[in-house]
Amino acid sequence: MTVTIQRTSSPDAVVARLDAATTALDGPFAALDLQSLDANAADLARRAAGTKIRVASKSVRVRAVLERVLGSGLTGSGAYADPDGAGAFQGIMAYSLREAIWLVRAGARDVLMGYPTVDRAALAELVADSVLRDSITLMVDGDGQLDVVAATGSTDVRVCLDIDASLRIGPVHLGVRRSPLRSPADAAALARVAADRGFRVVGVMFYEAQIAGLPDSSPAVRLVKKASAAELSSRRGAVVDAVTSVVGRLEIVNSGGTGSLEVSSADPAVTEVTAGSGLFVPTLFDRYRAFTPRPAMFFALDAVRRPTPKIATLFSGGYIASGPAGASRVPTPVWPAGLKLLRNEGAGEVQTPVTGFAASALRIGDRVWFRHAKAGELCERFTAVHLVDADGTATAVPTYRGEGQCFG
Repeated sequence: MTVTIQRTSSPDAVVARLDAATTALDGPFAALDLQSLDANAADLARRAAGTKIRVASKSVRVRAVLERVLGSGLTGSGAYADPDGAGAFQGIMAYSLREAIWLVRAGARDVLMGYPTVDRAALAELVADSVLRDSITLMVDGDGQLDVVAATGSTDVRVCLDIDASLRIGPVHLGVRRSPLRSPADAAALARVAADRGFRVVGVMFYEAQIAGLPDSSPAVRLVKKASAAELSSRRGAVVDAVTSVVGRLEIVNSGGTGSLEVSSADPAVTEVTAGSGLFVPTLFDRYRAFTPRPAMFFALDAVRRPTPKIATLFSGGYIASGPAGASRVPTPVWPAGLKLLRNEGAGEVQTPVTGFAASALRIGDRVWFRHAKAGELCERFTAVHLVDADGTATAVPTYRGEGQCFG
């Protein structure tokens, strides 16, 4: 399949196209604009500048979309090309070992775990199958995770070392709390232990959340991100050299996220970058300077009551994103324009009231469109997503949940 990237429409035009294509549907439901998705994928390829992009499956959770990006066999023969004309997207970063196994059974042959696992049943299935062992790379950052794998009776598996990529200024820690591994010496020591125990050490990963996941909201934030990128670039090269000196050439040096593709791909030590949220572009990615957000994923709710002339109440909608609780994690009404959530109720489990100058015009049965704060999490709320192409044709495809899969 080859995708022709067309000029993207304005956000209002995108929602209008989705609305027209789904008039026969009752809310709540989710819809994905393929024209915007294609433009986002092409822009990710442009920003990666030839460095291969591994797709973060947790930010997608729709197998049909993974196949659109990676090809029907999930093998990297998708529709999007990098600047040299080769496939821009190769491999998957999974968030669950059971998910990784499921994806390999569907054809994937390059799945990197983004997080450690202690799922004993899934590990037993992994070590018993040579295809799974060669297709899946486990993430580790300490002896304890190696012990859990070894308890299956085999250590003949691929592992990648998760390295702390946060910025530390004195006692201040900027970034997420992930791995205890930070220095080249620490990484080399674990690599040596793993190799001596029979594990295949094939890579290292650095996720710089304080760059990739932090909007460019102020000059101070941009300064911190620049300082963090400089520190990490130096340390990342030293870590790679230290681990290579123990186990030989690495297949994988993974880094980055949607918000930091340019920074990570510019480092010659990096062999691949990871992105996923940039395909759907949720509201948390609206304030980045490195790229122009093109929202692609939306969900629709129906108005079911009018408690006052200035308030309309919608059915369902309490799709709150993970992370620190607050205004940035709630869904945002975007169409009709001029709607907002009530401060004292927000988005509700069963009902979501909205107000604003557009609320008075809403009638019972009218539809309101929202954007979610994060990308793939919305798909846990629906069994299907309706893919809408440029000519307004809607096709329903199952989410992970719709395929009977729930990975936690």
